[in-house]
Amino acid sequence: MDNMARLSSSQCTKVFLQRDFTEGTGVRFQNKFPQELEGKIDRAILERTINTVNSIYLEAESLSGRTYCESCFACMTAYIAYLCMDTHYEKCLKKVARYIEEQNKTVFVQQGLMLVDPAERGLRVFEICILTEQQNR
Repeated sequence: MDNMARLSSSQCTKVFLQRDFTEGTGVRFQNKFPQELEGKIDRAILERTINTVNSIYLEAESLSGRTYCESCFACMTAYIAYLCMDTHYEKCLKKVARYIEEQNKTVFVQQGLMLVDPAERGLRVFEICILTEQQNR
């Protein structure tokens, strides 16, 4: 996110979607539609976005032959391999960041909203900034 987006996100009203622990401790966010966004964006668009982000995090945390081989290779190289390559999890985090950036450009900013990458909030919450409302301080 660029500096202008950071500036505007610090001065706007924020809506938070909390982590969903109903299916365990994996990274997953509630897709319950916040009342504060009523009339600002279509419910289906927000739910689709949250579900897509949740599916990318599910992919990041899934175990496969690829992640097993990646871990073995890292161990055999005394983890020096991680200086030259991103882990599967890091690639998925970047994929989420790109997806959120794309959604902001194509959908949310036009609606007066901005999504904040959950990685910037320690994967604790999914933050949505309402750009058209200034926060009272």
